[in-house]
This record gives sequence, C-alpha cells and structure tokens, in this order.
Amino acid sequence: MSAIAGIYNYNKYPIQVDYINLLLKQLEEFPANSTNIFNDKNLFFMCHAQWITPESIGECLPYYDQEKRIAITSDAIIDNRDELFEKLNINTKIRDSIPDSQLILIGYTRWGEELPKYLIGEYAFMIWDEQNQKIFGARDFSGSRTLYYYENKNVFAFCTIMKPLLALPIIKKEIDEQWFAEYIAIPGMNDTVDTSITTYKHIKQVPPSHTISIEKGRIRVSRYNILSPLENLVLNSDEDYVEAFQEVFQSAITSRLRTFHNVGSHLSGGLDSGAVTSFAARKLQEERKLLHTFSYVPSTDFQDWTPRNRIANEKPFIESTVNHIGNIKDHYHDFNEVKPLEEIDDWLKIVEMPYKYFGNTHWIKGIFEKAYHNNLGVLLNGGRGNLSISWGPALYFYATLLKKMKWIHLLDELNKFSNNVGGNRLRLLPTITKIAFPTFSKNRKNFRSSNEGLFINPNLADRTKVYEKLQCHGMNVLQQHDDDDIYEKRKRHFEDLYAWNATGTLGTKLSLRYSLWKRDPTNDIRVIRFCLAIPESQYVKNGMDRALIRRATENYLPDTVRLNQRIRGAQGVDYIHRLTPDWDSFVEEVEQLKNNPILNEFINMRVLNKAFEKVRHGPRAEYSLDQDFWILMRSIIMHRYIKNYY
Repeated sequence: MSAIAGIYNYNKYPIQVDYINLLLKQLEEFPANSTNIFNDKNLFFMCHAQWITPESIGECLPYYDQEKRIAITSDAIIDNRDELFEKLNINTKIRDSIPDSQLILIGYTRWGEELPKYLIGEYAFMIWDEQNQKIFGARDFSGSRTLYYYENKNVFAFCTIMKPLLALPIIKKEIDEQWFAEYIAIPGMNDTVDTSITTYKHIKQVPPSHTISIEKGRIRVSRYNILSPLENLVLNSDEDYVEAFQEVFQSAITSRLRTFHNVGSHLSGGLDSGAVTSFAARKLQEERKLLHTFSYVPSTDFQDWTPRNRIANEKPFIESTVNHIGNIKDHYHDFNEVKPLEEIDDWLKIVEMPYKYFGNTHWIKGIFEKAYHNNLGVLLNGGRGNLSISWGPALYFYATLLKKMKWIHLLDELNKFSNNVGGNRLRLLPTITKIAFPTFSKNRKNFRSSNEGLFINPNLADRTKVYEKLQCHGMNVLQQHDDDDIYEKRKRHFEDLYAWNATGTLGTKLSLRYSLWKRDPTNDIRVIRFCLAIPESQYVKNGMDRALIRRATENYLPDTVRLNQRIRGAQGVDYIHRLTPDWDSFVEEVEQLKNNPILNEFINMRVLNKAFEKVRHGPRAEYSLDQDFWILMRSIIMHRYIKNYY
C-alpha cells in the first residue's frame, strides 16, 4: 500500500537532513494519501502511503510503539488477519481498528524473527527494535512487494524502489554485469536467477521468502520459507477434493477483496482468470458490490494468423463468462493509441530495469490505467494458475500410466480424451511413449559444440560464469533439447525464487504509479500448498486436462469455457501488426544500437546481425513469436536502458 524508505547510521551520527529530503522528493511523483517520517537520532523511517484497505484509512506510518520501543514502516496487506488475531489473543472489540502494520508489529513482539512464517499476504516491511538496537525486515514468500537496499561500513539505506537510493550522493551508479549476463543468457521471460542482485552493482534486494537483519553493523539475509506441501492430502472421494479446493480458493479470493475502493479483475477467455472472476463476483454480490472486469482485445483490422487451435481475440469466450456469472461491469480495450517503440522509455522508468515481456506491455499498463480511472483499489488476476489451480498436463500423466503399465486406465483415459479434443485415441501413443521413455528416442539430446550461437557475448559469459550459475538452478542453455521431467520442473518452480521476482517487481511498481494493487489468488500460499499436496490423478481425469479447476467451476463458468480443450488464447501475436507503421524506426534503432560500446560487450553481435538480416526487409505477422525478433527487441530495450540510466 506504500513506498517505504529509511536510513540507519551505524556510527550513531544523526541522519543528514539533505538525505531525508532527497528520499522524500524522489517519491513525490507517486500518488499518496499521506507521507510521514520517523526520525530518531541515527535512524530515519518514512512511508509514502496509499490507502487501500479500510483499516489503512488514516493509518499512522511509520508507527512507533513507545511502550515496547519498536517502530515499523511497511508496505503490506495481510490476508490471515483473523488467524493472527486468535493466535495473538487480540481483543475482538479492537480488531477492526488495527491496521496491518500494527498487526505485524504485535506479531514481532511475540515471535521475533520467526514472524514471517506466520504471515500470509503481500508485504515488505522494516522494524526498528530500539531496545536491541536492531533493524529487522522481510519480503513475502513470492516477493510480491520489492525491497531494495544499500550498505557500506557506515550506513544502511533501503527503499521500495531504486531511484531514491540512487539520488543519495553516497551511492555510485555502476552497472552490474552479472545481472545483465543472466538477463541475456536466460532464454525465457525471467530476468535473473540471482534474486539478490539488481542492474546496479551497489544496490541489492531482499529476495522473496527472505528476512534481513542489521545488528552491530552486520547484515544477515536468511531464507525463512521453502514452498512445499505441509503433507500429502488424501481425501475419500473426487467430490471431497473439489469441495476442499473450493473452500481454500474462496478464502484466498475473499481475503483479496478487502478494499474500500472498487474491485476489478483482469479477465481473459480462459480458466484461471475466469475462475478468479466467478468466485469474486459471487462474493461481492453478497456485499452488494459490482465487479469490474478488464479485457484486452486486438484491433478490428488485425488478422489472426495463429493455428486453428489458438485464438488471438478471446472476446467471445470472455462475453460468455461475463453473461454466465453476472454482477459484472465488463470493459474491453484494444489500446490502439499505444505505440510499441514509444512506450519503452516509460516502461523502463516504471520497472527501473530492462524487461522481456514487451509483447504485452500495452495492455498490462493500459488495464492498470483504466482500473485507476474506475477508482479500483484491487485488480485481481490468475497469473500463477497454470502451475497451481489449473495444473494438469494430460499427455505427461498418461506417460506415467504407460510407465506403470496401467493399460486399462490409460486406454480409458485416451478414449475420453479423444472424445473431448477430437481425433483417434491411438494417435497419441507415439508421443506418450517418447515422453515416458525418452532414453530410447532418437536425438534425445543435442548439445551445442560452443556458445558462439547464443545471444550473450561469450567473453561476458566466461567472466561471469553464467552458464554454471544457471545450471545450478536447473537451466542448461547449452542444451538444445529439454528432457527434464515436467513434474520435477513444477516442484523446482515453487522451491526456487527467480520465477517469482519479475512479477513482484512489475506488480509493486505499477501499483505505486496507479495506487491500486494487483492481487493473485492463484498465488496464495494456502492455495499453492493445497495444489501441491493432492494426487496427480485429480488433475487429469475422464479425458480432461486441468481437471480439478474444470470440475471445481461447474456452475461457476459456462461449459463453453470450462470444458474447452480445443482452443487456447494466444498472447502477443499482434505485436508486429502494431509495430508495422513504425517499422523503419525499428530498423533504424537496431542499426544505432550496434554502436553502443557497453551493449557490444554484453551481447553477441554475430547473433544480433544474423537475426537482423532475417527480419530487416519487412514485417511479417509471425515475427511476433519469433526468437530472432525477440533478440532485436530485447537489444533495443537494453540499449535504451543503458543510454538513459548510466
């Protein structure tokens, strides 16, 4: 709900007033309901507060408890308030008046540094423990809120964003080539695997699921949570699993509706956002509140070039969902006014680092803008759903049945699956066999003889040892074919931290600009633990992939959406269509970036030139999903960032 910042001088010297003013000034660009400070000799806390929840209205942040001699500044919404009230024996008469920050502080007096293990929600906070002369802070398990810091032998400084820290004269603005090495070497949408580093050498961040403690001039950063099921969940029937899921999912959604503003949801034509929207709309109807939905649709002159089983314009499915659910005010936008090349600088200003998801930036920010103008405090989404509530890769499950020689079960499933998606049931057996027994597949693994064909400059890769680092996190970018077990990948996704960091960064910084929170019930730790604890057979059943969410949304979603296994939405496929009017500018900028000396040290210019030769002669719709085009766009984004911020 806030941007927080602070400075702590180890040498007991008072905080310089100029430093305080610099931090305050850098945050003035963001909307706020109040801005307050706490200054005690060699310690300074501040909070640029945006009121989202009812309890936050008029909240005093930073807050200092004179009796216990502890202070807090926080950027937090806590979702398990009732549970904490009970555990902390808080009087029922005063519970509604206690804001989340004070609840965190009360929890600290009980549990100390074990506190984050008891908190459910999205948060970053810092506590000053005056009696023990210690600062203690934490970031929630998935890093939904950011927390950056700087330290040297004399001072520790922190902030929600990096810009205020960079304004302090004690911090040198030097590039961190390790960050860029990981950003360039990782082929997917993640930025880095090291969640403690940033684009600046002297600014670090508290990773997701970590605490930070500063005592006697020493910093200790520790992990407090590794996400795994508390225990395997075995219930009596399929119906019991559905009911148990509905209960935990509804709880996650209800806790995220806590705002005195309007509530909205980003709605596509699929299962995840549809499930979130349906459960939320029903709950809000009980409170006589309307749910606003925001959906992106391509412009009317866009011609969908994707295969028949994909669809760029999901509006028919979205309208079907809206009409079925009710209690919804739906909004549809094409954001035609947004120019792809023109929006890059603004995006770099928002996220403070290069980004990879350029194909969707126009509607991501556009939906936040529209939600802001509709007085939203919370914007729901289902971003983590593919690996939690709608998990269920059918072919891989069938491969496990094949390996276990469960022929009757397998043939029954294949028959039902073919009825659902069309085609002969036996046509899938060769694919399933390759998944089940990859060792016997021809050309199972194909390794590159060198790294010369990769996007990263080989010299940078060698200096930073980036390949070895990525391999420690399950990424082998030198291996062309990926044979990793998909179930092991899912497990590693929730145990590792790097997959969470980019979405947390995006959500925090957009929330500051538009004074509303992106909240994802599919990312609730209770929901994830439930989904990890139940048998795989609940996710693929009766010829249905993603079977749990399909069964759990019966009567919640129309069958045209709920049982749809033939067509899936396609994101970002209209990017070239939107870029075409400015294609000459795109080509010109690629030519210019070749002269950037820093970029030349970072990327493999032979790979860039090869990609450029492929696409320079004119736009083609399929370039939207083309790896060579992505190389060029990511180069432009890095070029702009280096040019503007170093």
